Amino acid sequence: MTNNKMLVEERSRDIGNFLVGRLLPFRRKRQVGPFTFIDHMGPSVIGPGNYIDVDQHPHIGLSTLTYLLEGEMEHKDSTGAEQLITPGSVNFMTSGYGVAHTERTPPHQRDGGSYPIHGYQVWVALPKEKEEIAPSFVHIPKADLPQWEDKGMKLTLVAGEGFGRKSPLPVYSPLFMLDIKTGKSNHLDIKGQLKGEIAIVVVKGEVISDGQKVGQGQMLIAKTEDECCLDLAADTHLLLFGGQPLEEERFLYWNFVSSSKDRIEQAKADWRAKEFPAVPGDDTYIALPE
Repeated sequence: MTNNKMLVEERSRDIGNFLVGRLLPFRRKRQVGPFTFIDHMGPSVIGPGNYIDVDQHPHIGLSTLTYLLEGEMEHKDSTGAEQLITPGSVNFMTSGYGVAHTERTPPHQRDGGSYPIHGYQVWVALPKEKEEIAPSFVHIPKADLPQWEDKGMKLTLVAGEGFGRKSPLPVYSPLFMLDIKTGKSNHLDIKGQLKGEIAIVVVKGEVISDGQKVGQGQMLIAKTEDECCLDLAADTHLLLFGGQPLEEERFLYWNFVSSSKDRIEQAKADWRAKEFPAVPGDDTYIALPE
């Protein structure tokens, strides 16, 4: 493998009663473009005793992007947003100066049955001049995202710009997120189609990049100018994340991202003092990890 590329393995992390595979950040690479955090949920099955119940917790300085491949989740946040998250739609909560939210298995799936859950939760750091904007929430249905076929591949532009298209999702810096599926073995040329750093995440199947194999549960990080083409094995599913890196270093503590260590200390104090905005009608509270 050339020195300008990194291969990353998912690392298991416990988020309450649910295990996820963490791809970003890791020791040698904290961000890819403005993407600061990528968690892979599942594929798993939820049911009695194993529901997703992520209680109320805070964020600053970032946008959270939830993208499900299977299953459903219920999102509620302190802007008053309530949204059933369904496969293929994109859900984008911008924290700005401060937001709190919950993520749960929806009530209609708490009926004693078993249901699949599979998807990705992603954090996108805000540019320095946008870190303190007002919180907001945007939901874009699957049908409204740019979708096209190329040589038997099915491509969806989830966020940002690429391949001459633009997602309707409002983002704050130059970035891209693509969902790519192929039936037969195929070849994807990204030269000139995507700009900045790129993370190639293999959901299923296998990709070969300059002789380097990338398999299920792995992520390859490169620069788009060094990554001109990918060979996809049959029945492969990829996600591509990336974009232009932010100019300043970002500090990460728990659910807080900021270009300022002092701002993170203030957010910690505010959460301890319960001075963040709250999710309407929800009195749950995840304490700051010490």
